[in-house]
Order: sequence, then C-alpha cells, then structure tokens
Amino acid sequence: MIRIRSLSKVFEGSPPVTALENIDLHVEKGDIFGVIGMSGAGKSTLLRCIALLERPTSGSIEVDGTELSARKGKELIDLRRQIGVIFQGYHLLMQRTVFKNIAFPLELTGLSKSETESRVRRLLDLVGLSDKADAYPAQLSGGQKQRVAIARALANDPKILLCDEPTSALDPLTTRSILNLLQDINQKLGVTIIIITHEIGVVRSICSKVAVIDSSTIAEQGPVKQVFSAPQSSITKMLLSQTEGGSSH
Repeated sequence: MIRIRSLSKVFEGSPPVTALENIDLHVEKGDIFGVIGMSGAGKSTLLRCIALLERPTSGSIEVDGTELSARKGKELIDLRRQIGVIFQGYHLLMQRTVFKNIAFPLELTGLSKSETESRVRRLLDLVGLSDKADAYPAQLSGGQKQRVAIARALANDPKILLCDEPTSALDPLTTRSILNLLQDINQKLGVTIIIITHEIGVVRSICSKVAVIDSSTIAEQGPVKQVFSAPQSSITKMLLSQTEGGSSH
C-alpha cells in the first residue's frame, strides 16, 4: 500500500537541517504500522511527507502503486483524498458543530447535501458520537474531540489513515478506547493505518509492524513482537526501558 524508497527531507537554512535521511519503509495493505521515536527524531516530518504536506528533498513515495512526489494540481488533490490525516491537537473548527466539522471535507469536494448528510451520520455512528452531532468542540472531552477528528479524516473514504500522536493528550482509559476504535476502523473498513507515537504501549497494543526512528534515520523495523523482544538498536532498548520503568501508559 505504501512503499517509501531512499526518502530524505532537508529544510533549507543556515545551516540546513536534515529531518529525514535515506528512509526505506514498506507498509502492506490493511496493516496497522507504528513509527516510534523520541521528540525531534523525524516522525512527524515523515507523516507530513507521506501526506504530501511536505515535499521530500529526494527519494520516492508510492501509494497503492502510484508515485506521489511528481504529481501536481488536481491529480495531487485527488490522490491526497485517499489519505486521511489525524493531526496532533485535533485541529477542529471551533465555530462549527461536530456534524459540520465532519462534513467540512465533503463540502470541499462538492458532494450533494443528501449524500453528505448520510455519510456524516454513518461516521458519527462509527465513532460513537451520534448524540453529539449538534455539539460544539468546546463542549466535548479530549477523547470525544479525537473521535470527531477521526471521523473527519475518514470523510473522503481514504485508503490510508495517518495518525500523529493520536493519544498523547489522553488519559490511559481514553487512550484504550481510541486505540480500540482505530482497530475497529482497520477491520471494518480495511483502512491501512500508520501511527506516529513516542509510546511503546500504543505500538504494542494495536500495531502489527513497527519502525523505530532515531536522529532522522530508521534504527530498525519489523514485526512488533520481534523488534520489542530482541531489540537491536540502543534507541529501542532505551524506549523499552522507559516503559518498563513505568513512565509510559
């Protein structure tokens, strides 16, 4: 579903900053794939490159057989719709109701009012917020806001869902319910999910494969059980020891 080859991203400046260097990743259709690392390791830049919110400096990103980096204009917009993004911090429109937040991407595509209505109702049901359609974001808990953000990211029926630290602001119980929801979406809709996180617990609980990123490069990757039971890199060992020390939920 996603094939990344020799991906690098350098931000211009004096000196230039290398955010990603020679990244190779292969995410299969239907996977829940974790990308884990410390703050500043390059995780969010990787997510932004896959979503084409940042242009890679070099290398290639292929989604479902289509090379993305050369696309422009309408073709790029159409390809972007195949990729839903859940940003850290929700990014909800505070003046719009829950219903209208979820409907927003559909308004941009020009979908008819009746189709928009039925799709939004279906998504509200999927994320368990049917009773909150007319509420405003300020009236919601953190977990409910995240559910709205997930529903909005699914509005255009994407093949891929990119999640940037989807549980970082949530308590352990709410974290569990959001991870259960993402698992449910993966199984019911067949959406391929990439989760960017610094929490080992998140990867352990729902990801099938993981890539550990350290200082802009991939330190190691593979099936979650294999990587976490026999870590090869010092960064993975450090992340695991932090978790075992009880500093992560």
